[in-house]
Amino acid sequence: MRFYEKKILPYLIDSFCSSSPTTKQRQKIIPKASGDILEIGLGSGLNLEFYNPSKVNKIWGLEPSIEMQALAKKAQTKTKLKVNFLTMPAEALTLEANSIDTIVLTYVLCTIPDVDKALLQMYRVLKPEGRILFSEHGLAPDKNVQCMQNVINPLWKKVSGGCHLNRNIPLLLRNAAFQLQEDNRMYIPGFRFAAYNFWGIATK
Repeated sequence: MRFYEKKILPYLIDSFCSSSPTTKQRQKIIPKASGDILEIGLGSGLNLEFYNPSKVNKIWGLEPSIEMQALAKKAQTKTKLKVNFLTMPAEALTLEANSIDTIVLTYVLCTIPDVDKALLQMYRVLKPEGRILFSEHGLAPDKNVQCMQNVINPLWKKVSGGCHLNRNIPLLLRNAAFQLQEDNRMYIPGFRFAAYNFWGIATK
């Protein structure tokens, strides 16, 4: 399993998350990021090309996987951005309170083991006037798709690095005391059980 997680899974995640539909979702939110930015789950660096360098002060890229970080560093070389890599789980953020202008979340809340604790840490480090920009997949509105998600989820988690198909993203954000300023939802092309997307902006 360690071989799969280190040598195969990073490339599978990179391939799955770089599909045309998910790339279009990233393009909707990443250019809005500004100031001191914290990207949770930097992964292989798929968002880096979409940041507007003129709006960026610094980027903190949190990514616990060294293997994924290696891919992100290759992606970074194709940009003018400087990324400060953080090798820690989101649940254990060490950044100072009220220090971040923008938190970026793309296809990561599905994977964090203790997502509630991680969101509380994000709330702590976000400035009072700061924003969360998010694009995530999660719980579908249709009962038949929900049933499929619930059935597939246990096996899916094992082969996809802990990804949950059925998390209610807006509810998770609200439970962490964030306010949804933009809340968009729709199916994007792909397997229907993994294709219901939420994207928008949340604030303290």
